[in-house]
Amino acid sequence: MRKTLITTAVSAALMLSACSEQATDTAKASKNTAEAPTTMTKAPATADNALLVPSPLQYMAPQFDKFKAGDFLPAFEQGMKEHKAEIAAITNNADAPTFDNTVVALENTGAILDRTQRVFFNLSGLISDDNFISVEEQIVPKLTAHMDNIYLDEKLFARIQAIYKNKATLKGEDLRLIEVYYERFVRAGAELSAEDKAQMRELNGELAKFETSFSQNVLKSFKDDMILVEDKAMLDGLSESAIASLAAAAKAAGKTGYLITLVNTTTQPLLSSLKNRDLRQKLWETSAYRAMDTNSPINIKIAQLRAEKAKLLGYPTWAAYSLGDQMAKKPEAVYGILDDLAPKALVKAKVEAADIQAEIVKDGKDFTLEPWDWAYYAEKVRAAKYDLDDSLVKPYFEMNTVLTDGLFFAMEKLYGITFKSRTDLPVWHKDVTAYEIFNKDGSSLGLFYLDMYARPGKRGGAWMDEYVSQSFLQNTKPVVYNALNVPKPAEGQPTLLTFDEVSTLFHEFGHAIHGLYSQVNYPSLAGTKTARDFVEFPSQANEDWSIDPAVLANYAKHYQTGEPIPAELLAKVLKAHTFNQGFGTVEYLAAALLDMEWHSIPAGTEITDVATFEKQALAKHGLDYGPIAPRYKTTYFSHSFGGGYSAGYYAYLWTEVFAADAFAHMMANGGLTQENGQKYRDTVLSKGNSQDLMQSYIDFAGKKPSTDALLKRRGLVH
Repeated sequence: MRKTLITTAVSAALMLSACSEQATDTAKASKNTAEAPTTMTKAPATADNALLVPSPLQYMAPQFDKFKAGDFLPAFEQGMKEHKAEIAAITNNADAPTFDNTVVALENTGAILDRTQRVFFNLSGLISDDNFISVEEQIVPKLTAHMDNIYLDEKLFARIQAIYKNKATLKGEDLRLIEVYYERFVRAGAELSAEDKAQMRELNGELAKFETSFSQNVLKSFKDDMILVEDKAMLDGLSESAIASLAAAAKAAGKTGYLITLVNTTTQPLLSSLKNRDLRQKLWETSAYRAMDTNSPINIKIAQLRAEKAKLLGYPTWAAYSLGDQMAKKPEAVYGILDDLAPKALVKAKVEAADIQAEIVKDGKDFTLEPWDWAYYAEKVRAAKYDLDDSLVKPYFEMNTVLTDGLFFAMEKLYGITFKSRTDLPVWHKDVTAYEIFNKDGSSLGLFYLDMYARPGKRGGAWMDEYVSQSFLQNTKPVVYNALNVPKPAEGQPTLLTFDEVSTLFHEFGHAIHGLYSQVNYPSLAGTKTARDFVEFPSQANEDWSIDPAVLANYAKHYQTGEPIPAELLAKVLKAHTFNQGFGTVEYLAAALLDMEWHSIPAGTEITDVATFEKQALAKHGLDYGPIAPRYKTTYFSHSFGGGYSAGYYAYLWTEVFAADAFAHMMANGGLTQENGQKYRDTVLSKGNSQDLMQSYIDFAGKKPSTDALLKRRGLVH
């Protein structure tokens, strides 16, 4: 996924300083790559604060070895102070407003604030401790107020409005930028009365507080909601390497036994292997009911506050407001595509459930299928249908080989780019690797960091973000990273990936090249700063190269012998690729519809119980189906309640339509060729948000996308 900001409000404010969208999760700071503990102090803004000056490293890559815990608060304060002064100089300019003296000037403001928030909010999702939590609690309200002071400033909006009214004199990227600025100001409340602006400030402050608390509770649940297994026999079904990893996790936590930690989704990976049904149930319930006590009242409050804010801005619901600047435009369009797919997916899921129930009976058991049984018995069905043993597959997907001979190989074939390891650059953790990427003509494209392993203090899931955005105006090149959460094996053991983890690696790098290939003037339009129901398109399109025959042949090799994966085994892997897609589609749709329903309530709606709301929302769309829970339930649904995907989780499906159609288009025109890659790069990836997004797709494929390829991709039609 593309990482999303703390709050939409803070995102909007920082757009004026060329910000990227950041995540809401908190994390721990470290003075060096060894994760040394630090103590938060209110240090003065002195010259030794590396955040106060541009980094001397290549492309202004952050000096991760220079940051101290006490640097962040003074850097934020100094950044906001300077940004405020820069904004005032624009607002109070006696000259008539022009595109250059107002809009371009705004693009060039806030350098210190931009640098500080990028480093802080990126690291807060990567290395978490109480220091970052403390800073976040202090700084988010101030950033929110800073946003309000900018977007609700009548004099500044008057200048923006004057330029917008004369936008016929502008063209290209200049026209796109003033339209984006004007819409952002209006959507932030620039046209409200003084009384309503005061209410908007109050609502934004409350939302910032509750969204921060929600995210901190989710992060805390990763530390608190663990399962310690003392009897190794209960882990029957797991491989010895997996058991060794759990033992190492327990030891690292100062405990004796085997420690199971949660991933961010409802269904947990170990459920597919654990034979002990009681432990499966305990693991599933720990996951499904996490943060229930702490976040339930916060979820309700956030939904109600968002509804109030939407009403103040003239929208019937938050969903209507949230979708106003997206490709979908209206909630009806989203409900239409979700409700159209839901019955098709449920039919397939129930067929899968029948196969699983038969497998339960075959196993000599007489219980009815429950959510904690699905993954375990689905694996048995998969093995029987496709004669596929995952333990025989993983040795062919060793992480470093997948990375260099799979991902990097595919990207060189498609785009002509090459990768050079940069061990001289400082990183935020000893497991992080850095690369410089070069175009086929040898010119340097930018820097890329990869953080593969799960660890305490790192938020769940996988994502991409930027430390520096590309901009011709500011003469900057992109510095981006990918983060995944692959379990780290015991010392000396290879990292063997599941096929899903291979797909995730390709997915996230799709986001990375979207940022790396950006070729625009203005940082506010660069790279991945597109509508959220477009930004997942390049990432999902990149996934499919992982199963391209030429790519697979290059990386799917046994980590011990170097022998390629046997053709028969590979055929089984590819045939099984769409297995269990009824389940996967239903759990996704359930989450997407839950997100929409929470944000379709009008202002003043009384909600007393989260679980009841969830059940009623799913029943409304025919997805209250016992064996399958939403991929994310409300109390840990960070996309919806802690980040920038509120009424936006549908975007993964929306953009998958584009991705599947685009891949089908490439395959019909030669497949993995540099001609295809260059056209895609020129028409889509390089454009960022500098032009109409649908037009970018049409420039590439020659037409709007259809759903045909999506249905085939998910195995819902043949």
